[in-house]
Amino acid sequence: MKTTSLSVNLNKVALVRNTRHLGIPSVTRAATLCLQAGANGITVHPRPDERHIRASDVPELAKLLKDWPDREFNIEGNPLHNLMDVAGSLVAQQLPVHQVTFVPDTEGQFTSDHGWIFPDDAPVLKPLIDQAHAWGLRVSLFMDADASAMAAAKAVGADRVELYTEPYATAWGTPDQAAQLARFAQAAQAALDVGLEVNAGHDLNRDNLTAFIAQVPGVSEVSIGHALIADALELGYSATIKDYLRCIQAAKP
Repeated sequence: MKTTSLSVNLNKVALVRNTRHLGIPSVTRAATLCLQAGANGITVHPRPDERHIRASDVPELAKLLKDWPDREFNIEGNPLHNLMDVAGSLVAQQLPVHQVTFVPDTEGQFTSDHGWIFPDDAPVLKPLIDQAHAWGLRVSLFMDADASAMAAAKAVGADRVELYTEPYATAWGTPDQAAQLARFAQAAQAALDVGLEVNAGHDLNRDNLTAFIAQVPGVSEVSIGHALIADALELGYSATIKDYLRCIQAAKP
């Protein structure tokens, strides 16, 4: 069984930094500490309003990732806003970027809270996916856990889907937990059956991560930000990353 990769979303580090003009906490320093502790990748979501990650952060992180050739850089966002410009700039500069995750959020949206809808979104996604592929990038689509939509995601050209896991996280510890896990397992299996790889993210944490990976088949990567950075405030980056990796390892049979 392939071990699930841990990609650390650094948006909340940038959010704290942006409240002052001192440059601290440093996003690149946070990335370095997470990579040193064993994180498999770094994720950023540079929104147009730059409320957290700024466009200028992205090439600095990409330059850092050049020193970590076995790790991945994932940039997520709405490809109809600034994502393609950000990713294309890295490609033009021959800086590392491995995956773009297309997320259908609006410019002022509080946080990502739903996936792409098929067949409605297929016509707009197809040329954008084709462009990302022409740049040599893997494309992941942010999707709700809807097994019936996975064939359409594959047909439009996606390489992976990232399952939006907030419904599972909300159900954790409630009578609905088992049903949500079953729904995500069905969606993941449907994705695997049509040749997609499976990522997951949104409100995963040290409590609910092991059960998710253990029961949802074929999860290649989890992208975790808010809970992980909150834990790091108490435990430090190194101890936090190691504990999330422990949670992933604990899911192995």
